[in-house]
Amino acid sequence: MSGSVVWVVSPKESIRCSLLNQFIEVKRRSWRRSSVAWSFSRPAPTSGHSVPASLVVTPPRTSEELVYEVVLRQAALVGETKRKRPATVQLPPVPLRGDLLYEAYERCGEVCAEYAKNFYLGTLLMTPERRRAIWAIDVWCRRTDELVDGPNASHMTPTALDRWQHRLEDLFNGRPYDMYDAALSDTVSKFPVDIQPFKAMVDGMRMDLWKSRYNNFDELYLYCYYVAGTVGLMSVPVMGIAPDSKASTESVYNAALALGIANQLTNILRDVGEDARRGRIYLPQDELAQAGLSDDDIFKGRVTDKWRSFMKGQIRRARMFFEEAEKGIYELNSASRWPVLASLLLYRQILDAIEANDYNNFTRRAYVGIAKKLASLPIAYARALRGPSRFTGATRT
Repeated sequence: MSGSVVWVVSPKESIRCSLLNQFIEVKRRSWRRSSVAWSFSRPAPTSGHSVPASLVVTPPRTSEELVYEVVLRQAALVGETKRKRPATVQLPPVPLRGDLLYEAYERCGEVCAEYAKNFYLGTLLMTPERRRAIWAIDVWCRRTDELVDGPNASHMTPTALDRWQHRLEDLFNGRPYDMYDAALSDTVSKFPVDIQPFKAMVDGMRMDLWKSRYNNFDELYLYCYYVAGTVGLMSVPVMGIAPDSKASTESVYNAALALGIANQLTNILRDVGEDARRGRIYLPQDELAQAGLSDDDIFKGRVTDKWRSFMKGQIRRARMFFEEAEKGIYELNSASRWPVLASLLLYRQILDAIEANDYNNFTRRAYVGIAKKLASLPIAYARALRGPSRFTGATRT
């Protein structure tokens, strides 16, 4: 680290600094900043002495503030791409063409259909180009998640994740390794999809290798952004924003981020028992302590009044993120709303199932039955017909 001041930071702060440095390195230019922009300032002299600006920094920002800056950058990228393409932006060629490229996309569709059936059905309403691109993104995300959560997770190392990131950079530069990579490589050449959310997801996988506790929701929020919020930022450029939407681009991106956070929080609440058996607790430690609970209570898996009260608060928070996410879905391109709404409705019902299980997420897995899933599809379709709102501001989750 250059400069006259050397900081000794925790792993959490290292992650934060790394995230910020990515933004600065990718684009050293001015972009729209929020009121919490990172700044170095020189205070007014006191007692005739001035303090060098390099020694004065603002306090570390929250994870939410850092991630919101990512949202602003992604939103700005869409506007820049619209202004530049096709005259000045030169994209690297993708090796596969014709039938081979079509087959690559079809394989991605097969994976999506197997592991996300309801979402896959919704993508069939999209234009062919959009649905194929969403399949390619979905498959890359699943393959990335499998690195630390799949059958070979016990053999995963930081070096292997570094190789996966190099492979990601290669496919963004038109050098895919396999057919799945080729489909994504073609996608990023056609849509204003930025590499940063993809890299951030790999950072989330790195975090899973060494971190099994989260001191507070600020830490957990950053993790949720890495492993799930990034998916929304990857997908919005493909799904598109409705031409008649009056919402700001960043507000739509922020809603997509909120959906990813809500989904991941739901996963965490559903899988408390399963994660505990692996020695992991993805719950804010300070909030557990405030509720009179400890790691031992979770490992023992007892449903008590304290646990019920704690879970009610966690579920309430997840639902707030779902509510924020739903606002932005209606601003998407009309053909893209249904699969996203269907996914939201189904995931939100997992929270209902946890409640129906009397908050026993230690030994009973909350799931949504086939009948409820099927009933959700026409409801989502009907809601998807609703047009964009007249909302014009940029919201914060």
